[in-house]
Amino acid sequence: QVRLVESGGGLVQAGDSLRLSCALSRQTFSPYAMGWFRQAPGKEREFVAYITWIAGAPYYSDSAKGRFTISRDKEKAALYLQMNNLKPEDTAVYYCAATQFLTTMVNEYDFWGPGTQVTVSS
Repeated sequence: QVRLVESGGGLVQAGDSLRLSCALSRQTFSPYAMGWFRQAPGKEREFVAYITWIAGAPYYSDSAKGRFTISRDKEKAALYLQMNNLKPEDTAVYYCAATQFLTTMVNEYDFWGPGTQVTVSS
C-alpha cells in the first residue's frame, strides 16, 4: 500500500510564501506523475500542478502558473510545491496525489494524502 503525507501548510499573509512537502511511504513506488490539488470550503477539488516522476516535467493550472513551482526528489521519495506571492483565494486544503496517467483529472489519481491546510489572510 502506498501512503502519502503532506506537510508545510499554515497561516500566512497575502504576499508570503510557503513550501509544501509530500512524503511517499514506499521509495520503490514509481508513479507516472504526481500532482497537487486543492479544495476550498464549498468548492470542488481542483488541479494545481503535476510533475512526471521520471523526467520531472511540470504542468500548471492557470492559477498556479508563474507563482507556484512543483518539484520532486526521487531519491527521497518526496514531492514539493513552492508557493510564492500567496493570495487569499489560495486558501484551501492542499492534497498530493499519485497517478499512472498524465492527467489533471481528480478521479484519475489513485493515491491521496490526507491534506494540509493553507490559509492566506488579506
